[in-house]
Amino acid sequence: MNEFIIETKGLTKKYGEQYAVKNVDIHVRKNTIYGLLGRNGAGKTTIMKMMLGITKPTAGEVRIFGKDIRKNEKEILPRIGNLIENPGFYPNLTGTENLKIFVELRGVPQKDAVEKALELVSLPYKDKKLYGEYSLGMKQRLGIALAILHDPELLILDEPINGLDPIGIAEMRKLLRQLCDERGKTIIISSHILSEIQLISDDIGIIDNGVLLEELSISDLRNKTRKSIGFLVSDTGKAATILENVFRIRNYDVRADEKIFIYDLTYDISSLIKAFVKNDIEIYDAHVYENTLEDYFKEVTGGVGIA
Repeated sequence: MNEFIIETKGLTKKYGEQYAVKNVDIHVRKNTIYGLLGRNGAGKTTIMKMMLGITKPTAGEVRIFGKDIRKNEKEILPRIGNLIENPGFYPNLTGTENLKIFVELRGVPQKDAVEKALELVSLPYKDKKLYGEYSLGMKQRLGIALAILHDPELLILDEPINGLDPIGIAEMRKLLRQLCDERGKTIIISSHILSEIQLISDDIGIIDNGVLLEELSISDLRNKTRKSIGFLVSDTGKAATILENVFRIRNYDVRADEKIFIYDLTYDISSLIKAFVKNDIEIYDAHVYENTLEDYFKEVTGGVGIA
């Protein structure tokens, strides 16, 4: 059996001469959270819309549950919940009333579907508060409740933590991990918030300008991110000479801001400092750094991080 719930092959979307998405191969494993990471406008939403059949690909294919979505929409779509755009809730109705409308429209058979969905996202059932009075965090949670209303196997969520405050982000992170770990859902989420993707995801895909640059697990990411000893010194050229001639260190970087980073951590910092001082190099700062997902994103994309 194919281990991938979602698999795209050469997925491409072109508008005129402009590529929104180009030759993207994504692999989403069962019962995991996959974080699709990229700047705003990188192509994340377009990919998700093609996964759902909302947007027709220019080329390539999307296979969900092992089947081509374009040929099997009626079979596949009922097994998916999504939050791609504003669900269109009525501001003058409560959360419960809004969800009951969708239950009728979709023909959800479970009589307690609304109550269970609201319980899962920690929103009250039959509350008197109108949707128009909801906080952004409550609106996002109601959107998730709508996505899980019919108890789908797969969730496709576009920027579910966008605009939330730190408490709201933490609550959303807890909810999504609960849906995956305790309810067995497979989830793909998009975001431009690197720190949250690192905390919530099992696997990530890094997309930039419509191109998937890399796919890797969080455990592999930890192996790829590097620790280094960083020195802020008065003379990086002289310091580099000492590293090479005295300590035979080759694995280092010299930055324009008078910082020098050594990636071989087998050397004692105090010995390096003594050698610098002995050669009249002033040291303004020295400590161990550990690269973050932000650093790795910059390295992979060859540019600045995500704002």
